[in-house]
Amino acid sequence: MTSTAIAARISIPFIAYLLGSIPWGIVIAPFFTSRDIRKQGSGNIGATNVRRIAGSKAGALVLTGDILKGVLPVYMAMRLVNIAHPLGQLYIAIIALAAFLGHLYPLYLGCKDGGKGVATALGCILVISPFTAVITVLVFVLMVCISNRVSVASLSASAVLPLVMWKATAAWSLTAGAVIMAIFVFFRHKNNILRLLHGTEPAIWK
Repeated sequence: MTSTAIAARISIPFIAYLLGSIPWGIVIAPFFTSRDIRKQGSGNIGATNVRRIAGSKAGALVLTGDILKGVLPVYMAMRLVNIAHPLGQLYIAIIALAAFLGHLYPLYLGCKDGGKGVATALGCILVISPFTAVITVLVFVLMVCISNRVSVASLSASAVLPLVMWKATAAWSLTAGAVIMAIFVFFRHKNNILRLLHGTEPAIWK
């Protein structure tokens, strides 16, 4: 292995975290509204709250940006390792988690006030296992139609993610990464869960 390849493998986890840390909600929302998304709605910088405060176009742009934060570093990493080898799978899981945690705890915001991780997790999974991504998106869409609430759909998709990842890849490290993502998604949705229990969680469509 060349020194360049070694340097690339060492640097990509840090690149993944820095890409994940880009707060697209804060970057994009001001072009569509003068309201501070961190002080309105749920106060979250993710696509759902941006859509609620700044409109559907802004929400779609933030969603795209957050997904790409997962797609780009994982794609770069997969070009450097053998995804069929356990060590390659472990490396990919580390890269995906670095991007995901960057979104949750963005460096540019002092490692706080990040999003809930769903879109960035999806971006990672799109590259790692397109089949897993399709199934989890289908679960998300189904639960949106049933519940009319993004939080219910996000939690449902996260709950099935580890099982589908295991069925698709049979890779312990990738499945463990999916479990960690699901746990963090549930943790970041703790306020949503409380509102769901009290019947006060906002609906998507009135």
